[in-house]
Amino acid sequence: MDIILKYFPELTEEQIDRFSRLKHLYADWNQKINVVSRKDMDEFYIRHLLHSLAIAKVIQFKEGARILDVGTGGGFPGVPLAIFFPECHFHLVDSIGKKIKVVNAVKDELGLKNVFAEQKRAEEVNGQFDYIVSRAVTRLSNFLPWVKGKVRKGEMGTLPNGMLFIKGGDLSEEIAESKKSLRSIDINEFFEEDFFETKKVLYLKQ
Repeated sequence: MDIILKYFPELTEEQIDRFSRLKHLYADWNQKINVVSRKDMDEFYIRHLLHSLAIAKVIQFKEGARILDVGTGGGFPGVPLAIFFPECHFHLVDSIGKKIKVVNAVKDELGLKNVFAEQKRAEEVNGQFDYIVSRAVTRLSNFLPWVKGKVRKGEMGTLPNGMLFIKGGDLSEEIAESKKSLRSIDINEFFEEDFFETKKVLYLKQ
């Protein structure tokens, strides 16, 4: 937990309690359903929690904002963001049922009332959201058609409504292929650990 408090010293006691319990919960579930690689479990707070919370360094969501996490896997970035933004509503979807089973178990164990998780493809999700987030799901050119029309106009955060993608490596070709004007933010602007050297948050305004 020290690494989280290093970058987010303002956390409440409830947030600290929830973040501190996450690794044990995922380690326990990982023995039944493999949702996090063993190597990543050793670096859980850096590779999953801090990585997810890079979005909280790029944007602050306003109270009542609705956020869709597409391809959430075991609950990243959605679960850490839901802990960080308790006044916002998070809808987590993944096409693999066993991963959503883990997300729901973690959500219930932590008492996260602001999280709804379901096994569903992004294209099947009804309604509109203020923001869509995802972490290394697929290429942008594949992703964007899945969520077409799902972001409503407005400004429910410190950036106008839109999409935030956590990605790594050289993204110039992928961004060009998407034919969209994306803002690229280097995560190592916020976090000094080597893991973040090539990691980025991409922001696409609605």
